[in-house]
Amino acid sequence: MLDLLNTVNDLMWGYCLIAVLVGCGLWFTWRTRFVQFRMVPEMLRLLTDSSARPQGHERHISSFQAFAVSLASRVGTGNLAGVATAIAVGGPGAVFWMWVMALVGAATAFVESTLGQLFKQHHSDSFIGGPAYYILRGLHCRWMAVLFAVLITITFGLANNSVQTNTICGAMEGAFGWSPVVLGAVLVAMTLVIVFGGIQRIARVSSVLVPVMAVGYLLLAIVVVVMNIQHLPHVLRVIVESAFGIHQAVGGAVGAAIMNGVKRGLFSNEAGEGSAPNAAATAAVSHPVKQGLIQALGVFTDTLVVCSCTAFIILISGLYEVPELNGIALTQQALQSEVGAWGPSFVAVAIFLFAYSSIIGNYYYGEANVRFMTDSPAAMTAYRILSGGVMVMLGAMLSLEAVWSMIDFCMALLTACNLTAIVLLGKYVFRLLDDYRSQKRAGVKDPVFHRSQLPEIADDVPCWE
Repeated sequence: MLDLLNTVNDLMWGYCLIAVLVGCGLWFTWRTRFVQFRMVPEMLRLLTDSSARPQGHERHISSFQAFAVSLASRVGTGNLAGVATAIAVGGPGAVFWMWVMALVGAATAFVESTLGQLFKQHHSDSFIGGPAYYILRGLHCRWMAVLFAVLITITFGLANNSVQTNTICGAMEGAFGWSPVVLGAVLVAMTLVIVFGGIQRIARVSSVLVPVMAVGYLLLAIVVVVMNIQHLPHVLRVIVESAFGIHQAVGGAVGAAIMNGVKRGLFSNEAGEGSAPNAAATAAVSHPVKQGLIQALGVFTDTLVVCSCTAFIILISGLYEVPELNGIALTQQALQSEVGAWGPSFVAVAIFLFAYSSIIGNYYYGEANVRFMTDSPAAMTAYRILSGGVMVMLGAMLSLEAVWSMIDFCMALLTACNLTAIVLLGKYVFRLLDDYRSQKRAGVKDPVFHRSQLPEIADDVPCWE
């Protein structure tokens, strides 16, 4: 059964899905007039000014908090173990294709997160939304919306949390000799305390954890690069040559680099997958484009910054050529070779923070979609126990080859559903972006959107009265 699933994954993750991902990214880049490059200053301005909420939304999630929740899910095992796996399997050229996916995928992330904001709904003391909501309200296709909700709940809320826990326990056991079972029980307790506090508590924890872990890891990577600055031109040359080199093409390594770079790039930055819009929808902002811009910045932060840190550490060490090393073990050994015996311990602590923040971020993606399918308090309680308790504990105890295969399978279906929806609904995003730019050109510092500006879908966007 596992062999059959792996074969299906290879077929779906072949050049067809890669071509669709890149094609959609290029289309959105063109139609938005290169929004992910031209509006970087505005992204940074919005991020630093994101504590301000529209009047009357004091208890709602801020734009920065929504950014932190989505980045908490993005920045996890994919940035430390996933990058190492991509390099070990696809060679250094995989890093180049991860960069391409980020540069192109940021436009896709902008579109999907703007749609998440546009079609969001009121929910207690925050908003709620995501692809299931804009598929239902924008396309009026309930079966597709329910399919997406089921897939993302399984992928992020359940299976992905087991992967994150397994990586934490593996890193901690290797560095400190801690028992996976005991650590798994501790993680269950920590997770349940957070998830039973709802999105407000998740947002507060994420807004503290994410900056601390990202800045700390970035500073360490800068130290390693500066210590080996003479090797940096060689590392960059190896990345480019492995992505396009003649010898690599003859040996079939370019195909492996592209496939692994795209697949692990998507697993890391999630652009086009439909996960980040669930977090983007929670923010209280005056215009949907604002959160779209901030989420595009999240793709750059995840891949061009955090993933590149791991890639440079591994490539400078040269240990990627050792066949026995892969995943988190490769990252730990690479760092140890550069900074000494405390390297594996630092990676273990980093992966704890990265992966734990992903657990609570992934949990919320499932919560938003369980709420889409049912309002039952019992169902929500059962989901919290299953996601934050059972799946976290299983991840500490089991081998996860089958779980990884299931994640790849569901991730492909998720991406296909979401890309179909955002291509069909993208016309609204283009109009919203034109409106935002027009207001900025007219001297409006804080653009505002009202649903009367899109009269044909006014009844489907109730939060923009």
